[in-house]
Amino acid sequence: MLPDLERLIQLQRLDTAADEARRTVDGIPSRIEDLDTRLTASTTAVDAARTCVEDKKNERQAGEKSLAEVQGRLSRFKEQLMAVKTNKEYTAVQHEIATAEAEVQRLEDTILEHMLEADDLAATVEAAERALQADRGDIERDRAALEATRAEMERTLSGTSNERVTLTGHIGAAARELFEAVARQRGGIAVVEARDGHCTVCHVRLRPQVFNQILRNTELIQCESCMRILYHDPNDGGARAREHDPAR
Repeated sequence: MLPDLERLIQLQRLDTAADEARRTVDGIPSRIEDLDTRLTASTTAVDAARTCVEDKKNERQAGEKSLAEVQGRLSRFKEQLMAVKTNKEYTAVQHEIATAEAEVQRLEDTILEHMLEADDLAATVEAAERALQADRGDIERDRAALEATRAEMERTLSGTSNERVTLTGHIGAAARELFEAVARQRGGIAVVEARDGHCTVCHVRLRPQVFNQILRNTELIQCESCMRILYHDPNDGGARAREHDPAR
């Protein structure tokens, strides 16, 4: 294989690895933000459940206070009933007693409903707290994994940067300039494999004579469509068997 071509293949692999590492590092902050959003949602669910419990408690206490007041009135009305002197007064007090008893029944029913709702809400709080605890554990593990990935990718970036400097120093100026020019124009992908008579990136069919030259890996040949530098992978054992015959 042409030495410069072999080094350009290595250079492309380094740049591709660096680009992948850089994209991974760049994507980590948003993934951490997603974890924070998830934790906030779980915390909010617990707070909301606890607020509902407190609201129901306040409603029940208000109902109990009202019940005590009505029961006090009811006791006074029953005492008054013993002291009335006329049928009219008796009827009036009886009406007040009936009204108070109905109010007592209504308040007792309402308080019972609050107590039943409080039991359900307490279960909701417990479930939300369990979910929060589980989420917090998962999120801490995910955050630690992301930080480990960040550190690994930053080591990769540092390593590929150092390797690139060393490698480019052994590539001829013309080959290096061609690589950099194509990489700028083609999103960082300057060197690609040719396989089965096609460029593996733009998928254009190569002229048979050109593909046969590429199979030899003895010169820098560019795709006539996307202008990327093409090479043949020596590990593709079937390529020679499929070699294009220019006469066909």
